[in-house]
Amino acid sequence: MKLLFDENISYRVVALLAEAFPGSEQVRRLGLLGKTDRLIWEYARQHDFVIVTHDDDFAELSTLRGAPPKVLLLRAGNLPTAAVAALLWRHQATIEAELAPATETHCLTLYAELR
Repeated sequence: MKLLFDENISYRVVALLAEAFPGSEQVRRLGLLGKTDRLIWEYARQHDFVIVTHDDDFAELSTLRGAPPKVLLLRAGNLPTAAVAALLWRHQATIEAELAPATETHCLTLYAELR
């Protein structure tokens, strides 16, 4: 499963998750920084990405348009990049099961554990 990280998530997360989610990218690395949500949505749809974001706008697009692409909405606050990567590693099986192409789930919300 390839993830496309929105601009609100550091491009550095791609390297940290290369083994768990090969082929993943971040909008900055693709020249999509500052582009509209709809343009990013369309890019993700055309290239088989799941959009990973903190932005409710993508969840709303998912409700309006359905999938693809699917959306992983992070409710993790302002976590450091390594903590975001660790959260996704920890929930890799759930992410892959819930957001697989054959599932009906369009948007999965993932919450960070508070300590």
